[in-house]
Amino acid sequence: MNQNEMSVYDHIGELRKRLVIVVVFFFLAFVGSFFLVESLIVYLQQADEAKELTMNAFRLTDPLKIYMEFAFILAFILTFPITLYQLWAFISPGLYVKERKVTLSYIPFSLVLFLSGLAFSYFILFPFIVEFMLRLSDKLEIQTVIGINEYFEFLFQLTIPFGILFQLPVVIMFLTRLGIVTPDFLSKIRKYAYFILLVIAALITPPELISHLMVSIPLFVLYEISILISRGAYKKRLKAEAEAEKAELE
Repeated sequence: MNQNEMSVYDHIGELRKRLVIVVVFFFLAFVGSFFLVESLIVYLQQADEAKELTMNAFRLTDPLKIYMEFAFILAFILTFPITLYQLWAFISPGLYVKERKVTLSYIPFSLVLFLSGLAFSYFILFPFIVEFMLRLSDKLEIQTVIGINEYFEFLFQLTIPFGILFQLPVVIMFLTRLGIVTPDFLSKIRKYAYFILLVIAALITPPELISHLMVSIPLFVLYEISILISRGAYKKRLKAEAEAEKAELE
């Protein structure tokens, strides 16, 4: 069925079906995550940046809270490809045949970028910030008492947003293929985009210049890569539209 021929009721029904599929997969992934959470928490506690720290629970419910948060995040990551596919399936009827194939290939690329963002923030940025904070505590002669809840919440605050921000090239490419944005538009709003990225970097990092730059610079690079990707996607869209018009005339 062509998307133009679908009524509002059909759109709502299709969206509801896609959401139900995502929710069901998320629930199954959430249940399955309980078999992995304990091993993951123990592994992260034995990592270089954490093994010398003594984790404390200041509330009786802290271990349970961390356990549930890990299960939720694991379920989110495991469901991520399913969510992207359902989004593609909802939008794809309004795309050209070639665009459907191309945009479907974005899903594994998006997953790779998400995991790359997590890896960058965990293996590079997070250890630097932890070391900086501990050195600062030593200089100020402050006895650092680490709460397991605060430690992992800080880890989530830094890594999850970075994984999502690494989706920028895929989102821009997808929006360009849909005709919502153009490379010229992205170039015109560059200074505003940089400002927004600076604000985001300030929100997810401590008030310290080096760590702020370690987040900001990769985000700026991602934005510039997104513009280049948008140019390629825009040319392909124009080509697809020309071929579709030619086919209609014939």
